[in-house]
Amino acid sequence: MVDIDAAIGFVVARGDALDRARLSHLRTGAIPSDEVYDQIERGQAESGGWPAKPGDPVASVDATCFRLGELDDLSGLGRPAARRALQWLIGRQRADGCWEEDQSLAHSAPPWAVPGDPEARFYLTASAAFWLCMADADGREKDLGTRSPWADAIDRAADALREQVTATGSWPGFLASGWLAAAVLHRTGWFYEAARIFVALSERVRTMSAADAASLAATLRRAGFGPDESLVVAARERLSQTQRPDGAWPSGDDTAFDVQTTLTALRALR
Repeated sequence: MVDIDAAIGFVVARGDALDRARLSHLRTGAIPSDEVYDQIERGQAESGGWPAKPGDPVASVDATCFRLGELDDLSGLGRPAARRALQWLIGRQRADGCWEEDQSLAHSAPPWAVPGDPEARFYLTASAAFWLCMADADGREKDLGTRSPWADAIDRAADALREQVTATGSWPGFLASGWLAAAVLHRTGWFYEAARIFVALSERVRTMSAADAASLAATLRRAGFGPDESLVVAARERLSQTQRPDGAWPSGDDTAFDVQTTLTALRALR
């Protein structure tokens, strides 16, 4: 069994003001102060993206998707900063439907974002397309029947992802790319292709790290999958096995990221 109260206590005790605001919104829907939004949006480039490090002259696809995720935890995809970022992502999409970091970031990019690497390209494409899909879904709820300004970019990205998924449901590279790509394909009507990825993921979820299980479940829940979906159930079961006695879920990296992983798990468990 998952101890939700212990997880909440961990975030309250170890998190900063932004972490606690995200927790409050996830649990009660409380609207944060302008200062909280400003903390996330600070450093946005005039182009609309966010750089990986404050002051860097070139915006990063990976960093921009991360910021969109933070804003989404606060229902902030409709904010002007998020809209500019989404438009920037569309402008960064390649002719083949994919996303890749600017070549100038090659020396500093993490492995999942190295320009020129096909596995990083698949991950960034799945990540950017996922956030465009979520913004598209939110917009449709408010304006039914209207084609969103991101629809063409989403369709092109879905085609690019679909072409790289094998008959066995495997995909290039990183584990997280799988559930992001599956969510995008499902949202764009490629149900059979998404299902193949889900089958491949179901074979791996029982041995996933806490951080991966949390991200998998949170991604699928955000994409509209119900709590009784078999893969979501399996991921939640994995979370029940990996929670620490102090209420946290370990990030698998530096302990400084345990609060982030715990927030993701709480989002998955809603």
